[in-house]
Amino acid sequence: VGENEIPLQEFVMNNFPNPVKTNTIVTYYLNNSASNVTIKVYDVLGNEVITLVDEYRNSGIYNIDFDASKFSSGVYFYQLKAGDFISTKKMVILK
Repeated sequence: VGENEIPLQEFVMNNFPNPVKTNTIVTYYLNNSASNVTIKVYDVLGNEVITLVDEYRNSGIYNIDFDASKFSSGVYFYQLKAGDFISTKKMVILK
């Protein structure tokens, strides 16, 4: 996907950097018409630890800066929901 191109379907990229020491960027793409978007982070037990996004968004490319400095080392999962689309990715926080 080029810098100014919208992909054919929604997707969320792996966060960068991963593993995370302090901050990480989550990039996601929305192709369908505007919809409510949520990105939530869960611990390894499935407990929600933070909501990064809970907004109505138009089609486009978005970057979310996640400050992970307050979280313990371990494996976490972040999940994007946009309309009928759901994608979950893994991140590792190392202190």
